[in-house]
Amino acid sequence: MRGSLAPLRHRVFRYFLAARLCTLLASAVAPIAVAFAVRDVSASPAALGLVLASRTTPMVLLVLFGGVVADRLRRDLVLVTSNVICMATQAVAAGLLLSGVADVWQIAAIEAVNGAAAAFSFPALQGIMPQLVARDELQQANALNGMVRNVTLIGGGVLGGVIVGFLGPGWGLAINAVMYGAAALLIAQLRFGDRPAEQSTSRSTLHDLRAGWREFTARRWVWVIVLAFGFINAAIAGAIHTLGPVIADQSFGRVGWGTLQSATGVGLVLGAVVMLRWRPQRPLVVGMLGIAFEAPLMVMLGLDPSLVPLLLLGVLAGVGSDLFGIGWETSLQQHIPRDKLSRVASYDALGSFVAMPVGQLVAGPLASIIGTERVIVGSGVLVGIVVALTLAEPSVRGLRRLDARAAEEAPAVPVG
Repeated sequence: MRGSLAPLRHRVFRYFLAARLCTLLASAVAPIAVAFAVRDVSASPAALGLVLASRTTPMVLLVLFGGVVADRLRRDLVLVTSNVICMATQAVAAGLLLSGVADVWQIAAIEAVNGAAAAFSFPALQGIMPQLVARDELQQANALNGMVRNVTLIGGGVLGGVIVGFLGPGWGLAINAVMYGAAALLIAQLRFGDRPAEQSTSRSTLHDLRAGWREFTARRWVWVIVLAFGFINAAIAGAIHTLGPVIADQSFGRVGWGTLQSATGVGLVLGAVVMLRWRPQRPLVVGMLGIAFEAPLMVMLGLDPSLVPLLLLGVLAGVGSDLFGIGWETSLQQHIPRDKLSRVASYDALGSFVAMPVGQLVAGPLASIIGTERVIVGSGVLVGIVVALTLAEPSVRGLRRLDARAAEEAPAVPVG
């Protein structure tokens, strides 16, 4: 059996991880810099909401087309282009802020362009991993990628706070531009020689979307998981991200809430470490059992918000989240034909992007009617029910990890 760090032997994979580190640091610093940039320009709370929505909307509208493009063209070229666009927009935003002429509409327009770029880069990232490492190394590669992502999640927020706090949001965005530029240079070193599917460029976008939809719906376990996470993501976004700070203000305080977020981040790192060494035969079963840890976290948060047990549950929820995330990514990469992988990932992303704002919008009004605690506890119960129903689905329970021989024999692109 190959070692858990085998993907690091590949030069292109090391370049990819370095590029991911740059983009993830930029992504961690950007929300802090943008938020305070808007606050410096306008004191209106609605202004920040407008800017955030300006980024989210094009992501939702364009992510399916991003999947088509990533399956048609060289994925490294898509990622380089996306990073160059982000570098340019962040440089423009930094120039506007540092010169003192920035306005809310300008920042919103820049964020809209960044959101559009993200709609193309996300499917490309999901589809590029099988081009970097052998199929039997995909889980370890995803675990290493997840570890970089999670460590950056923990430290990136602190870095962003330091940069913006001491230098200001303008310099924060200027540093962001440099990070995106470095990522573009690193990804340019990958230089894949061909497109994922030579024939697809002669077909219409609608044809490619339909082909991606057929691939998405052809495997029951794929759409069952995405449907389940429509409910799970809405519950987490509403109960934890929206109502959690309300509970924190009423009980263990804002510092405690920040500590709880860090505990979840620690759990994410631990989950990636576990998946470096462990190759579960039924990755979706293990992943859904991991996601089940979100349920007791919500129930405890609603019924008895005591910080110490919440920290323990936060670590477990973080571990479980990465057990699912790495198992899910690996399952898609092993079982979906390479020339359709980005399109399937874009349908998956659409389900996630749409569900989260729904939970955020519904949680507040519902809490005013039946109470904050009941909404949070009810969300935890909902997550538990959805996990149980998903595990009852035979196609989810029956999906197995491909061993090295099966992975090598599986066709990358189907014939016909």
